[in-house]
Amino acid sequence: MDLWRQPATTLSAMLGRREVRATEILRAHLDRIDAVDPRVRAFTEVLREQALAEAEASDARRARDEGRGPLDGVPVTIKECFDVAGRATTLGIPSWAGRIAERDAAMVTALRQAGAVVLGRTNLSQTMLYVEARNPVFGQTANPWSPAHSPGGSSGGEGAAVAAGMSPLGVGTDIGGSIRTPAHFCGVAGFKPSLDRLPMRGYRTVLAGQEAVRGMGGPIARTVDDLSLFFRAFDGLDLMALDPRVPPVGWVEPEGVRLDGLRVGFYGDDGVLAPSKAVSRAVHRAAEVLRARGCTVTSFEPPDVRGVLAAYLGALSADGGAGIVAALAGGEVDPVLEPLRRMASVPGSARRVAARAARAFGQPSLALMLGAMGGKSVSELWALTDRLRTQRTSLVDAMNQSGVQVLLCPPFATPALPHGASKNFTLASSYSILFNAAQLPAGVVPVTRVRPDELRRTAGRDVLERHAAKVDAASAGLPVGVQVVGRAWRDHEVLAVMRAIESDVGRDDGFPATPVELS
Repeated sequence: MDLWRQPATTLSAMLGRREVRATEILRAHLDRIDAVDPRVRAFTEVLREQALAEAEASDARRARDEGRGPLDGVPVTIKECFDVAGRATTLGIPSWAGRIAERDAAMVTALRQAGAVVLGRTNLSQTMLYVEARNPVFGQTANPWSPAHSPGGSSGGEGAAVAAGMSPLGVGTDIGGSIRTPAHFCGVAGFKPSLDRLPMRGYRTVLAGQEAVRGMGGPIARTVDDLSLFFRAFDGLDLMALDPRVPPVGWVEPEGVRLDGLRVGFYGDDGVLAPSKAVSRAVHRAAEVLRARGCTVTSFEPPDVRGVLAAYLGALSADGGAGIVAALAGGEVDPVLEPLRRMASVPGSARRVAARAARAFGQPSLALMLGAMGGKSVSELWALTDRLRTQRTSLVDAMNQSGVQVLLCPPFATPALPHGASKNFTLASSYSILFNAAQLPAGVVPVTRVRPDELRRTAGRDVLERHAAKVDAASAGLPVGVQVVGRAWRDHEVLAVMRAIESDVGRDDGFPATPVELS
């Protein structure tokens, strides 16, 4: 048996039955990393010696019948933005290379307390503000399905490592789709839990102190059951001791959710950028599966998505880009970030004039970006924060009025992007961003692959549509996922729906349940 091919749940069960040792599992994954990571470049560093010591300690605990739970001995990878004691946390920013962590991030501590073997750290986009995994410090991560394409971002290294069989389970972060987009691009499962479900002390960002929209950690894995395994390993009280923002809430298993009669709100287009044909087909296919399971699937229209995007972008850029500019000063900058850096120096009055001109020339997407971004006064930031909270309430009210408990929709407007294609394509993330702004749990599960007859898109004058048409034209054979969203602290309902889709969709179009071979 190739241990690197096995999902985390299988490895956990094998360890529990003492059919395999943690050191054997670790060495199998190290060998897989040596074989394929020179081509994928998912890792920023592999913690070989430390991981071997942790695996040996796990084996010793098992021998004494003192196992710590389902993650004891299971290899886990972490995104580079989480501190590891004695190592630099850079976010791919050259000037941050000397920022050595004094102690592990709370999430890393929680993993080690659960007995997990921390295998290594994975690549991300510079500053974590675009949907690729490339930066001047660690280079560019390739999508295991296609070396010409990005694995997504900003947690793209995690998506690539899991998809290629180098890691059975990873931890990323998500402030605008950064877990869900890599899951969609790489054909794996990913989940952004309810806000504060997991500890975030020791997580680094260039937007430190920005609280209007907060990032959240979460797992990326090969199956939905692996995602549940991850949460099952932690106790709410233990997590609260590591980070006081985490409430002492226990984990509820998704197996107890009755799908028969569950009301699901379904939409395929949020009105910002229509999804690719393959993405639309995947969402409709998932809806069919849920209807067959006894769910009531009804049409749903999320309110004021463009308004949410404007408030989201306005809040994240409220410092006028000062945090990003300071972090990038004096070092190499990824080309995708150049437009954001230039925009930061444009006075607000000039941006507003440019926004009106863009709207007049039939460029609504560009007008939205120009009108929303830029420095804000304290009172303007407070107003934006209040608007975001009101918009969240409006979304929940719309769900209540429709009687839906769960939403089903695209995770991103297109399949995986060619390298560099995230430049000026931020609004394609609107399907994910909505649920960061609303602070709702959301996950992505793979469904299908792009067919040869799904490469053409009708594009109008809008630059966003024309960009999407180029992405679609190069997307043949790439994986496609769907997004499932639930109510706050009803994470188990989201995972139950994801599990049903994964089980019943049949992984059509030749979608494999095992890692990408990388022949």
